[in-house]
Amino acid sequence: MQTAALIVAAGSGTRLGGDLPKQYLHLDGQPVLRRTVLAFLEHPRIDHVQVVIGAGQKDLYDKAIAGLDLPPPVIGGETRQQSVAAGLAALAGSAPAHVLIHDAARALIDHALITRVCDGLVSCSAVLPALPVVDSLSRVEGLQVSGTQDREGLVRAQTPQGFDFLAITAAHRKAAGQAMSDDVAVARAAGMVVQVVQGSEDNFKITVAEDLERAEFLVRQKGLSIMETRTGSGFDVHRFASDRALMLCGLQVPHTHGLAGHSDADVALHAITDAVLGAMAEGDIGDHFPPDDARWKGVSSDIFLRYAMSLLQLRGGRINSIDLTIICEAPKIKPYRQAMRHNVAAILSVPARRISIKATTTEQLGFTGRREGIAAQATATVELPREPDTFEA
Repeated sequence: MQTAALIVAAGSGTRLGGDLPKQYLHLDGQPVLRRTVLAFLEHPRIDHVQVVIGAGQKDLYDKAIAGLDLPPPVIGGETRQQSVAAGLAALAGSAPAHVLIHDAARALIDHALITRVCDGLVSCSAVLPALPVVDSLSRVEGLQVSGTQDREGLVRAQTPQGFDFLAITAAHRKAAGQAMSDDVAVARAAGMVVQVVQGSEDNFKITVAEDLERAEFLVRQKGLSIMETRTGSGFDVHRFASDRALMLCGLQVPHTHGLAGHSDADVALHAITDAVLGAMAEGDIGDHFPPDDARWKGVSSDIFLRYAMSLLQLRGGRINSIDLTIICEAPKIKPYRQAMRHNVAAILSVPARRISIKATTTEQLGFTGRREGIAAQATATVELPREPDTFEA
């Protein structure tokens, strides 16, 4: 074997928010780890890809790389250095000539950078992709600047860092128990000469939420998105009932009448649920929650919308926007509209700026004009991973 890639994905950091380590969050419909792995799997000069994961992450890993031809993952240690050492030990049986060690969170690694590192290893035993430091550097003590730092000769280190396999394996054994900043530091401590090749501004490490947003933007800008936009519509009607509270968008709205229905009859959430289901071609709310099923009698309709959202997330999709129109003569919707927007946004776990809620009347025409009930219509725009078209007979 000539060249192996070792992907270090053992971190448990959740600085991006939520409960998932960043390497398992979705970037344009794919887990960050999957995008990183694919970059190496699809490169013609990479013969083998080995991933190192954290303890307790096997289920997340299996979902992230489902369908990819990879060896079983290696369980890493408490530090990155220990995780790399464990990965190198797992590769020893394959005896590659070279190894590229890469952070899983650098998901926008491109083939040109991988090639530059591989080319560097032809004449050197260690290669560092790096970028020049262009900003002025200052030393800070507390909140005060205590001095300046000459940036001449300084670079910003990236991965993948490439090495002669036997040499870096021996260097890691020698460095066991010592805290090193990265694999280049381990290599230099062992006396290895490190050559620098040009890095890439796009090859940044996804660490905070702003990094993920930047990565999403770059994927779309460069035409690398695997997502397609889908639109669904929903429409629902419920008549007034004098013995119920009026629920709209998950909020109780003061009024003389509520709405009749098997659940809490939240006509607004029903319309949004049907719109989200429709965008996925998943039928309507009645297909998933039959009105003759006693389990759904009187339940809060946010259950239905959360379910539709869970289906979308399972397919790697996301909400772009929801546009809802509530049609009634009374009650007046405007005083509650902002609270409704924020409540729908909370149910869907999206920013409120993606939720539009409007109200109108039918100029006293039809059943809503006669104040017999309320209607609602919704449009959901979502993004889903693009699938190949197949045609059924």
